[in-house]
Amino acid sequence: MTNIKKIPAADFQRLRDEKGDLHVIDVRTGAEYQACHVKGAKHFPLQDLVPGEILDATGTGGEPIYVLCKAGGRAQKAAEALAPATKRDVVVVEGGTDACVACGMDVNRSEGATVMSLERQVRIAAGSLVFIGVMLGWLVNPLFYALSGFVGAGLVFAGVTDTCAMGMLIARLPWNKG
Repeated sequence: MTNIKKIPAADFQRLRDEKGDLHVIDVRTGAEYQACHVKGAKHFPLQDLVPGEILDATGTGGEPIYVLCKAGGRAQKAAEALAPATKRDVVVVEGGTDACVACGMDVNRSEGATVMSLERQVRIAAGSLVFIGVMLGWLVNPLFYALSGFVGAGLVFAGVTDTCAMGMLIARLPWNKG
C-alpha cells in the first residue's frame, strides 16, 4: 500500500490556515524557487533529490510531507522517490505552486525576477535541435537528419515514461541554480 496521497491546492490552503506550519518541500529548480515559492516551503530540487536529507529537514514526527513543484508533475516524481524511504504520508499538492498562487496563498516573490519554466526551456532546446538537424541535413549532409530523429525519439520516450533526460540536464545548468 502506498503512502502517496494528493490534495487540491484549495484544501491545502485551508489545512495550512487551520494548522499553521506544515512540512512543505518545493522540488523546482533554484531559479524557479527564488522567483516565487509558497511561504515556509523548503527547497529540494528534484534533480538533486536525496530522500534522507528531506527526512532530516522535516523532522522525525509522523506528520505528512507536502510536495510542490510548478504544476504537479515533478512533485509526483519526488513523492515516488521519497515514499519508500518513510512511513509518513507524502502528499502531492495538485496544481503545484501555480494553483497555490491562484488560490491566493501567501508566497515569497523576488521583485523583477523573470524565470523561464523548465518545461519551456526543454521545448526551446528540443525545437532548436530539430531545426538544426533539418537545416544541416538539407545544407550539409543528409546524415544530420538523424539528429532530428534522435530528438523526436527522445520526446516520444519522455512522453511515454513521463521522464525527461533533457529536462534533468537543463535543470543542472547554471541559470537554473538560482
